[in-house]
Amino acid sequence: MRYSRFFLPTLKEVPAEAEIISHKLLLRAGMIRKLASGLYSYLPLGLRSLRKIEGIIREEMNRAGAQEVLLPLVQPAELWQESGRWDRYGKELLRLKDRHQRAYGLGPTHEEVITDLVRREVKSYRDLPLNLYQIQTKFRDEIRPRFGLMRGREFIMKDAYSFDVDDEALEETYQAMYQAYCRIFERCGLNFRPVEADTGSIGGHASHEFMVLADTGEDQIACCTSCDYAANVELAEVIHPSDHPDVRPSRPMTKVNTPGRRSVREVTEFLGISSDQLVKTLILIGDGRPVVALLRGDHELNEVKLRRSLGLEDLDLADSDTVQRITGAPIGFAGPVGLPGDLKIIADQDLFDLTDFVTGANEVDAHYTGVNWDRDVPRPEFADIRFITEKDPCPRCGGEIELRRGIEVGHIFKLGTKYSEAMGATYLDADGRERPIVMGCYGIGVGRTLAAAIEQNHDRNGIVFPRHIAPFEVIISPLNVKDALIVEAAEDIYNGLMAQGIETLLDDRRERPGVKFKDADLIGIPLRITVGKRLKEKNEVEIMDRATGKTISVPRDRAVEKTSEML
Repeated sequence: MRYSRFFLPTLKEVPAEAEIISHKLLLRAGMIRKLASGLYSYLPLGLRSLRKIEGIIREEMNRAGAQEVLLPLVQPAELWQESGRWDRYGKELLRLKDRHQRAYGLGPTHEEVITDLVRREVKSYRDLPLNLYQIQTKFRDEIRPRFGLMRGREFIMKDAYSFDVDDEALEETYQAMYQAYCRIFERCGLNFRPVEADTGSIGGHASHEFMVLADTGEDQIACCTSCDYAANVELAEVIHPSDHPDVRPSRPMTKVNTPGRRSVREVTEFLGISSDQLVKTLILIGDGRPVVALLRGDHELNEVKLRRSLGLEDLDLADSDTVQRITGAPIGFAGPVGLPGDLKIIADQDLFDLTDFVTGANEVDAHYTGVNWDRDVPRPEFADIRFITEKDPCPRCGGEIELRRGIEVGHIFKLGTKYSEAMGATYLDADGRERPIVMGCYGIGVGRTLAAAIEQNHDRNGIVFPRHIAPFEVIISPLNVKDALIVEAAEDIYNGLMAQGIETLLDDRRERPGVKFKDADLIGIPLRITVGKRLKEKNEVEIMDRATGKTISVPRDRAVEKTSEML
């Protein structure tokens, strides 16, 4: 491809809308352009990289036994009503009506559609296992689209759905998908970790996220430094010792005046205690009912863990009016002493052995000191409901935990029979008995993978693409296109590389060398061949490795051979 004929509008300045490095570089490198909030057009350079990623995905999915389909983007409301998600999914599902006033949703995901397809066609155990995938546009009406391709409203996704006879067969399929995902992200040149994760709105009983490690990641993951344990902090398990020391109260419960002290820091500084001696009391609403969560002042509530522990679909912090009504005091003064007996109260497991602690007194400007279980407060239910910290041991091996930032690029789920039972997707087993099909679900954000690769592979000059997802493998920069010898050499090398199937961009523009070098660095092509004064002096050209910055000089007639070796 010749640069002069290629639609590649690079930018010198960083657009004001861009916040993170991938968004800045995708715009500056002429790979995407914004149409509206969360909606982006892919330009030729960006689409070339996107297609490379799609190609890797297709190869590995086909290798794992999956078959490609293409499903409608517009989905009938009736299917979502069958699964129960029409009302539960929330405002991210864009709802619309056709001219006949029939309700539809613009597909954010395709569990319902694929389940409907399979229930119509699969009748017997002989038709299973089955694994179907697609690479297709999705739409989720994000409340706050941001970070370019990281969190858009319209995006390209690979989603696969497996259908098996039982949990054992699903486990085999799940592991095949797990390995396929590892190969995909390895081939894309990414530093990633598979982590245990919450199933979220998709549902199911187990899942793994594939996280690209990057400081700009929206997700936080807990990684063990000694073993391969890794989990999203929403799910990361906190281990509490099973042996409980014989601890006894040593102080009476006393109400103290704490004027205007609401926060953990304000209360602990005022009373001269450490934050691990204060018990926070949080009021939440779960499935329409109030729930009380207790945890140490130095810990943070993990709402995902609490929701899973209580078996709730929805869970949100209560508003100030609700807190006042339940506790009799404004936010900041709630405590477990004297709360109504019919309230559901759950305490973090680290409170089990705590004695003589401080809590709110359920009245304004007052706290209790010397509070103890059984004597002052009925002992509640205990569970792991907090976020893991770097002070906690690894739940697998007891090693040290390290908290890292990650970008989720893939997510796989064991759905079980959540959708097949709701929608009547069944098969007849070998004995003629009707059984629900056991399902799995496997997604990859294709555009997000491209953005994550840039987050992980860049320098101050621009993108540093891993070879297999770079839009081109080589860029040739003739420094004087008015010099016949330089042009002839550049054309010969270009034709030689193209003849070997090496994707090459020939920068034939009438631009200064500095402009050509800056654009080549910006778009991140792995190798740059410079044809300039060394050709006239020594009949040599220079080959630079974009990742290392290392430059070598080779004779003109060996340029194609050496480039091929380096790739």
